[in-house]
This record gives sequence, structure tokens and C-alpha cells, in this order.
Amino acid sequence: MKTAMTAIAALAVMATSAAAQDVCMKASEMQSSLIEWYGERPVAEPTQNDTRLWVSDASGSWTLVRNVSGGKACVVAQGRNWSADMDAQDMVAAIQARTEG
Repeated sequence: MKTAMTAIAALAVMATSAAAQDVCMKASEMQSSLIEWYGERPVAEPTQNDTRLWVSDASGSWTLVRNVSGGKACVVAQGRNWSADMDAQDMVAAIQARTEG
């Protein structure tokens, strides 16, 4: 049942996701911006391609960020409808499949 709920929640999040418009900056600045502006925090370890999901339980916003060469980080995707009962790793996989597919 939890797997079905996670899949439904991931689809709801994906339906509201917006493709990022190449927003890149120093990784430290990206982290500060996500924390200070959006109240987001990382919820999963970085993936093999150094992508990490940041979320806000308060607002429901989420941002998928990839660290790239030169100490920079870029927004891969962002959206709303994050819920604390969602599985972050499943969500990252679903978002990456949609944005990279």
C-alpha cells in the first residue's frame, strides 16, 4: 500500500514539476539560497550523477539540483506538492526519468 501511495504522490509531484531553465551558480550559493529563500533541506544522499533532492515540508516546494564541474550546481527540476511521507529516492528516480528521458 505504501508503494502505491508513493507512486501516486510521485505522479502528483511530477504533474506539477517545471523544467529548470539552466539556473546555475556556485554550489555553496545554491545551498544557501535553497535554505534561506525556500526553507528547503536535502532529503536524500546524492545520486551517482551527483544529483540531490531538496524539499520544504512547510511549503511543499522541492528542487532537484545537480552538482557540475567547477564547483557549480544547477537546478534540474523544481515543483510543489512535496509531502513528508513520500520516498525521496523514488521521487528522484521518477523526476530524473522524466527530465532525462
